[in-house]
Amino acid sequence: MARMTMIQALRSAMDVMLERDPKVVVYGQDVGYFGGVFRCTEGLQAKYGRSRVFDAPISEGGIVGTAVGMAAYGLRPVVEVQFADYFYPASDQIVSEAARLRYRSAGDFTAPLTIRMPCGGGIYGGQTHSQSPEALFTHVCGLRTVMPSNPYDAKGLLIAAIENDDPVIFLEPKRLYNGPFDGHHDQPVVPWAQHALGEVPEGHYTVPLDTASVYRPGRDVTVLTYGTMVYVCEAAANEAGVDAEVIDLRSLWPLDLGALVASVKKTGRCVVVHEATRTSGFGAELVALVQEHCFYHLEAPIERVTGWDTPYPHALEWAYFPGLARVAAALRRVMES
Repeated sequence: MARMTMIQALRSAMDVMLERDPKVVVYGQDVGYFGGVFRCTEGLQAKYGRSRVFDAPISEGGIVGTAVGMAAYGLRPVVEVQFADYFYPASDQIVSEAARLRYRSAGDFTAPLTIRMPCGGGIYGGQTHSQSPEALFTHVCGLRTVMPSNPYDAKGLLIAAIENDDPVIFLEPKRLYNGPFDGHHDQPVVPWAQHALGEVPEGHYTVPLDTASVYRPGRDVTVLTYGTMVYVCEAAANEAGVDAEVIDLRSLWPLDLGALVASVKKTGRCVVVHEATRTSGFGAELVALVQEHCFYHLEAPIERVTGWDTPYPHALEWAYFPGLARVAAALRRVMES
């Protein structure tokens, strides 16, 4: 089995689907000749030609709008918005068109398109290159929202997204592109080649779009998280000496509610962690669901560790980022309650 970074795994997924399905096209800003700002599409245009992998103008609304039309007429476009922070000009096309097409046409049309977006901080990108807007998408009926945390899941989920008949928002934590990040920003990056989840099959496989993963089994407390924070939570649990069960949601919506409920009922405690801002973040929905389905099993109040309600700072990035100290403190609090 090959060892891949997340960048290579995503490229492999698109390569597999371009070869398997002539209806798949890949495009966006700089994804053709240049191979993408993070090189996720490097070499694909040379292999499949300019009619299958091509560059688009700097117009997110135009990119997504044309993708909706292509999808309605039978293609399966995979488009890249260069940073998730830039999706806002395309929000009307995503919400009013892509997400509603199946419903408004009574099933006569679908929008099988995938919108790839690098997201999250930890790379000194500042306020316009570090946002985590996942909650804005999970709020919209008709969209699927996915965020992998490792190369194996990234490839399997992307293939599943491309094959799905609904529009999929595919968020890629760019801090994880080259290796897992445990919150120690002052230490060298551990490459995916040294991690078990860096092993990725070269051919076709899928990871279901509605399943969570038990990343770290445990008995004391359930940690619900996704993306970069999976590894921060693992490191925080080790630091705090807490036997935490870390659930990697992977698919934010549809959500694997059964996996969440089973874990919380087993541990009796819950901590929710995400990088996005706190107010109306996806963690609020997770807290509500745990409260609704697991109330009589809870031994302590649910804790929530998130980013702050402020634009993502540049100079104070690590004060914003929900790091080891904040997550470990929450784990200790919930265990002492």
